[in-house]
Amino acid sequence: MRCPRAPWRDASGSAAVEMVLVTPLLLILLFGSVELGNFFLSEHALVKAVRDGAVYAARNEIDNFDCSSDTINPTVVSNTETLIRTGTLSGGTDRLPNWDDADAAINVTMVCVTQVTNDGADVTLSGIYTANNGLVPVITVNATVPYQPVLGSFGFSGIDLNLNASQQALVTAV
Repeated sequence: MRCPRAPWRDASGSAAVEMVLVTPLLLILLFGSVELGNFFLSEHALVKAVRDGAVYAARNEIDNFDCSSDTINPTVVSNTETLIRTGTLSGGTDRLPNWDDADAAINVTMVCVTQVTNDGADVTLSGIYTANNGLVPVITVNATVPYQPVLGSFGFSGIDLNLNASQQALVTAV
């Protein structure tokens, strides 16, 4: 008769036990890297959208910006917001999910500066900027969108992050 082996010396199921112990770590690494990649992709899309919106607004005619009352033509603001959300001036689909969320916001504002510097040296303004009494309109675009996690579609929640982006542009159109 054979003598039975001690259970701690039996290696017949060790690979299965090791796999059971390592699988949660591998899943965390896998889904964590997918989530991180999605976050950076969404953030990049928002930053690009805000930059596009600021450039669009800054290239509108200078008559659309009134430095005496710090107002922007409402059509320019509306078109800029649409461009940021969809990438087009009319129609299109949202670039990111959750634009319709209550926490999502796009703000297009303007300040007028009296002096512009280039590498520390003051620049004398002329040309188109004489229309606003020498004041230069500077557009600031801010956007906030709630982040939609990839794991949210699998029922995991609790990730409450916002994507934020901001861009400034000097009005340069005639």
